[in-house]
Amino acid sequence: MTRRLELSGGQILAYRRKVQALDERRPPGPDSLRRAAWAGLQDSVPRSALHSLHARIEGVAVDALDDPALAQVWGPRYTAYVVPASDHVAFTLGRQPARGPTRRRAEELAARLHAHLDGRKLPYGEAGRALGVQPNSLRYASLTGTLLIRWEGAGQPVIWTVPRPQIDPLEARMELVRRFLHVYGPSTPEAFARWAGIGLPEATVAFDALGHSLLAVRTPSGEADILAADEPAFRAPPSRPAAARLLPSGDPYFLLQGADRELLVPQAERRALLWTPRVWPGAVLVEGEIVGTWRRDSATVTIQPWMRVSPEQRQAIEQEARCLPLPGVQGPIVTRWTSGHSALH
Repeated sequence: MTRRLELSGGQILAYRRKVQALDERRPPGPDSLRRAAWAGLQDSVPRSALHSLHARIEGVAVDALDDPALAQVWGPRYTAYVVPASDHVAFTLGRQPARGPTRRRAEELAARLHAHLDGRKLPYGEAGRALGVQPNSLRYASLTGTLLIRWEGAGQPVIWTVPRPQIDPLEARMELVRRFLHVYGPSTPEAFARWAGIGLPEATVAFDALGHSLLAVRTPSGEADILAADEPAFRAPPSRPAAARLLPSGDPYFLLQGADRELLVPQAERRALLWTPRVWPGAVLVEGEIVGTWRRDSATVTIQPWMRVSPEQRQAIEQEARCLPLPGVQGPIVTRWTSGHSALH
């Protein structure tokens, strides 16, 4: 029997930080934008994707999402995502079911949208009313790979159609699995299905189709897979973690479920403060460890630490807050600290 590679929790978290450029920011430029958005950046909280870019790339400007290297789609779980423009098909067509009513609905809506828009860009509410359907239902059309969006965070997304991709949905889904494992690995078909918002049968078929490009591993949470090409990065010594990063709501580093949450935040009472029932706060990452949460109201950033932070750590966190790209906000950014929570001691 082939012996599985055993990975510790520390190795897994160090790998994820390094591959997501959270230990050391990448230089500015389109390649860094594409790499930062390799598995997509959730943007369902307005401009959270912009702040995820800021945590990974030097000198991110307030208009970074306008860069042609990036595109917006209704991606995993039909939420707003920022993805590499050249690879948007993996995040859309890659989630299309092999058969059934959802696929038929997607194809029908996409065809009607393409005919109605005829090269135009329209707010999705206007397009939905014209077709006599609930505007939110237009998200299903994204499963065909022919629908792109632009959402500024206020008002309705603007939508338009693009040519049908010349790729099989299974191939697109396999590429989505590769991107997911590279950023979130080690993982399983079940976790991928939850993250992508697809059925477990489709997820399992895609994992099976990748065959020898996957490597079975053993983790503190059980058996899982990584990309075989990523094995050296998992085995490599950890890099020095950054002094501080402010990760926005839904950031890939903590967009997790189940055992992955326990690995990242072992204390149940702290997990309840980060993964809340409603809109999640951001996560404060200090020297490789999540030490609290943050929220923003206009130019005020409020930090709720879970533990004592040193003066140097406090200074690093406040420097991160001062550098946040905030479209439409004038004047300096103010950092406010709250007292610790009783459950944190």
